[in-house]
Amino acid sequence: MREDQFELYDLTVMVEQINGNCTCTMTIGDKFYLKGGKLSMPEKSDFCLYALQSTIPLLPTKQRKNHPADWMETDARVVCPDPACQLVMRIDRDALRVLDHDDVSPVKWEKNK
Repeated sequence: MREDQFELYDLTVMVEQINGNCTCTMTIGDKFYLKGGKLSMPEKSDFCLYALQSTIPLLPTKQRKNHPADWMETDARVVCPDPACQLVMRIDRDALRVLDHDDVSPVKWEKNK
């Protein structure tokens, strides 16, 4: 890998449990994907905005390799903020992706001197 490249995990976020009443019609197995900085969903599917927003702060760290004792390496579940819904999502790491700095930043890479 060149020094202007870095690795990120592709992620899958999937609804694992619904222990309450989800009014957004989410079902177990619903999912979305994060590849690099791009989020996508399977064709003809949707994902609850409120459940999605509870995962977003964690995703950049889950994409990266962390210290083995860091809790982000062991914890993978996120709960929807609606207490009546009790929807639990699991964040799974998929393949590692190599990205070029200049493809993802408007600031051109300059080798550290």
